This record gives sequence, structure tokens and C-alpha cells, in this order.
Amino acid sequence: MKGRENKMSKQIIKALVEGGKASPKPPLGPQLSQLKLDIGKVVQKINEKTKDFSGMQVPVEIIVNEDKSFEIKVGTPPVSSLIKKELGIQKLSKEPGKEFVGDLKMEQIIKIARMKLDSLGTKDLKMGVKQIIGSCISMGVKIEGKNPKDILKEINEGRWDKSF
Repeated sequence: MKGRENKMSKQIIKALVEGGKASPKPPLGPQLSQLKLDIGKVVQKINEKTKDFSGMQVPVEIIVNEDKSFEIKVGTPPVSSLIKKELGIQKLSKEPGKEFVGDLKMEQIIKIARMKLDSLGTKDLKMGVKQIIGSCISMGVKIEGKNPKDILKEINEGRWDKSF
């Protein structure tokens, strides 16, 4: 829990929660009850918005208005954490390009790109996918059994356009 800040009569509570497993226990519960919010409703909304990040710590902001309405903003774990989760691994390649630690399907790359799209600086899914593939290059992760550089070439040639 990072605490609360005041911003023009809005209260902001920042927390790090496990995806899909926020609970009314401390430190979140007491801070929400101080603001006289329906804790169950807030926790349910957080869990709804973070369920795709199960098993990962996710940054969350709860923005509370004077009228007790609230908004939940969910950050996302780093791309490398999402890739490791998809692969079910803990460690990355020590020599990317020479040593590969796993192999992802294009559907998994697209799923990660969708999760991160807001923070990738693009609204274009194809561009987001290319950014995720760039991370795979530096992490030693194959895509569809191929070197990620080859997949990038295929995307640039339009071979994957139906996937986006």
C-alpha cells in the first residue's frame, strides 16, 4: 500500500494487489472504510479488472470522489512478467538469440499486446504485437517455433494480418 493523496477533493488510494485476489483485509480494507466506501463493491471491481493478471502483483489506483463514487485504474505488470507467466518460467535467456527459454503462440503474443496496449503508446494492435515480439527477441523466446526476428519479417510482409 503506497498511501493516499488529496487531489481537488478526490482521494486516491494506491495499492499493489495480486491479480484477481484483492481482499478487504489490511491495508486496503481499513483505508476504504475510512472513506466510508462499500468495501465489498470496491474489492469486487478490483478483482474483476485484475483477473487476467492472476499470480502477479498489479498496481491499482482507487480514485474516490466527494460523492463516494469511485473509479479503479489498473496498471499492468511489465511485458517481461507477462511473457514469463505465459511460458510458465521464472528465468530468461542469458544469451538471447543463441539460447531460447520458451516458445509462444501468436495468440499469446496478441493477448499480451492487448493487455499492454494502453501503456505501449499505440492504439494499433499490430504495432503493439511488434513491440511484444521485440521483447521476445531480447528475452530469448521463440514464437511459433521460430526466431522472433523471422516472425517480425512475416508480419511486415503481411502474412499475419488476419490475426489482428
